Amino acid sequence: MNSNTAVKKSTRSGRLLDVLEPFDSSLIITHDNPDPDAIASGWALACLIDERLGHPVRLVGGGGIVRAENRHMVHLLQPPIELIDHVQVFGRTAAVLVDCDISAGNHLLASTALRPVAVIDHHLSHGPRHRIPFRDVRPHVAASASIVASYLREQHLQVDWKLATALLYAIRTETLGGETHHSRLDKQILAWLSARADPKTLAEIENAPLSAAYFSDLVLALQSTFIYDDAALCFLPKAQGAEIIGEVADLLIRHVGVKRVLCAAVIGDDLLLSVRTERGCGDASDLARRTVQDLGQGGGHQHRAGGKIPRAQCPCSSDELCDELRNRWLNACQVDRQRGTRLVAKREIVRNL
Repeated sequence: MNSNTAVKKSTRSGRLLDVLEPFDSSLIITHDNPDPDAIASGWALACLIDERLGHPVRLVGGGGIVRAENRHMVHLLQPPIELIDHVQVFGRTAAVLVDCDISAGNHLLASTALRPVAVIDHHLSHGPRHRIPFRDVRPHVAASASIVASYLREQHLQVDWKLATALLYAIRTETLGGETHHSRLDKQILAWLSARADPKTLAEIENAPLSAAYFSDLVLALQSTFIYDDAALCFLPKAQGAEIIGEVADLLIRHVGVKRVLCAAVIGDDLLLSVRTERGCGDASDLARRTVQDLGQGGGHQHRAGGKIPRAQCPCSSDELCDELRNRWLNACQVDRQRGTRLVAKREIVRNL
């Protein structure tokens, strides 16, 4: 093994390597529809395993990469992630979950009897705590990328500009909206990565080109948003791209007087939703879970969360689905008002011209 024993035994990265060393290969699994934090964290972990253990390693996730910026990041930086429909582990292969926990239902292991040997995450966990050989879950840290990058720093590994840029972008995306906190580790890792990342590529990722379909979804989303006291609800019976859901939620939480936001859209066979809350105005993860209770899965961060309801679980018309979602959201927010105020009314815009 190409590693320093003192570094290995005294650090989290060393304990992780001790767990993985007896295996012949490693399979790193992100949550479905992997975001920059999942992709960059998994990539960094793959580099750690390759450099220190030298055995084969794969990075996989389910679903697709939805936001334009995320797709552009993958195009420019070429992380070694594979998107697959199901996972199989053969022989002495160690399964590692990154940026998600075992109890979450949004990863490839959720529908199998396989259990990971390690979990690395920064999300709040509300499910049962499973006994596994290695567990590093730190909800006070802004991004899983900060955690895995600290492993590379502990092991004194060189980080090339592509991986450094991906990790830096990941941390920046995890501190949007109400999730603006940075732990001491985040601040240290941001400084460490900034000296290694390429600012030009980072700027190019953050200004990814957008399609006409995106703007069509955006206009419809704004016209479909209603305000109920301090809670906002946006429902799209159909959207051309899943990225609009989270981006509209990020935008609406900035509205003066709005403290809680739910944005949802039917994408393919699923209803996908994003929840945002202002700091001190509720737990977005809890609101998401209560809204989709008994119909799907939800969870995430304290101020940024998401969820999914398979349409098969709610086989009703779009109007009925909208009514059900509105009732569940208002009940979760404990808002009595049943008639909302439209965020953008075309007649009001024309009247003010």
